[in-house]
Amino acid sequence: MPGDGGDRWGHWAATSGKARGAVTREPGDRLQAHNPFVTIHEEMEMTFLRRPSGRVLLTLSMVAALAACSSSDGGDASPAATAAATSVAPTAPGSFATNFPVTVTAANGEVTIKALPSAIVSLSPTATEMVFAIGAGGQVIAVDDQSTYPPEAPKTDLSGFTPNVEAIVARKPDLVLVSDDGAKLSESLGKLDIPVLVLPPADSFEDIYAQLTTVGTAVGKGAEAKGVADQVRSTIDEIVRSAPKKNVRVFHEVSTDLYSASSNSFIGKVYALFGVTNIADAADTDKGGYPQLSNEAIVAADPQVIFLGDTKYGEQTPATVSARAGWSGIDAVKNGRIVNLDDDVAARWSPRIVELVTAVAAGLAKA
Repeated sequence: MPGDGGDRWGHWAATSGKARGAVTREPGDRLQAHNPFVTIHEEMEMTFLRRPSGRVLLTLSMVAALAACSSSDGGDASPAATAAATSVAPTAPGSFATNFPVTVTAANGEVTIKALPSAIVSLSPTATEMVFAIGAGGQVIAVDDQSTYPPEAPKTDLSGFTPNVEAIVARKPDLVLVSDDGAKLSESLGKLDIPVLVLPPADSFEDIYAQLTTVGTAVGKGAEAKGVADQVRSTIDEIVRSAPKKNVRVFHEVSTDLYSASSNSFIGKVYALFGVTNIADAADTDKGGYPQLSNEAIVAADPQVIFLGDTKYGEQTPATVSARAGWSGIDAVKNGRIVNLDDDVAARWSPRIVELVTAVAAGLAKA
């Protein structure tokens, strides 16, 4: 499932131990058929966004604009426009911390970083986004082949799914970031005195904020990381407060074979913010978070808004969805409420989660 080929959702499913023997990978990775859940580094001087009043106005205007431009004919929440207008502004570079060594706690336990890292290797698309979001991009020397954002990240052929220890060591890193330690990188690199932070998929919004803090402390950007986390939190709170609560039926498509994200998944928790009815919940009998629905079950559930998390890697559009057998009578299809999401934004737990929350709010505003 997610990884160097094209599937981007299996990592979460595998992490929960629920998905049909899925290989553990990060949903920023790709494998042949499936796709869902990388940081904010839109280089925009959004000091406006830093002020509470500015964020509220921007949020309201963007939700309205996105709702207006989303349609079943081109039902994007306009990923490019959304990214430009809703990304949380990167924190201005601050002075590096000087209190090294530091010890942080990651999924692989306590990790001590002896000196300020200046040669970071990220094998996690989400971690890559986090590091750049907090202003530490200049300390990164290499990122994996699935780190698609930000564009200036030094992308290489390194793989987070099948990591090559020799190739990583050859780059002489002083800190390595991964989302999964199935290959026991922390052990292999630890023997060479190279610290590794394992930062697994978030289960909650608090997990995102905690990982930002961990990464920030590790790279000497603790204050900046806290600032980004606080900004993401407050912006999401404002989006949710400003959005009308509508108990509408929603379907989030993770992949073309009709895997979805229930309320037990992190993606599902985004929808839960708005008080909707997630039609995947009924199918999630094992509470794994990513059930596969049947075509008949979706038609019978009659979702009022459909969100597509497989527009890039699954090449789905409102037109392809409308053409599916039996789907023409679904409320969302009949009323043009099919919303294109950016697959990467929808599949990662970086500060760009603001973009997903905004796109969901915009799609629900049409119902």
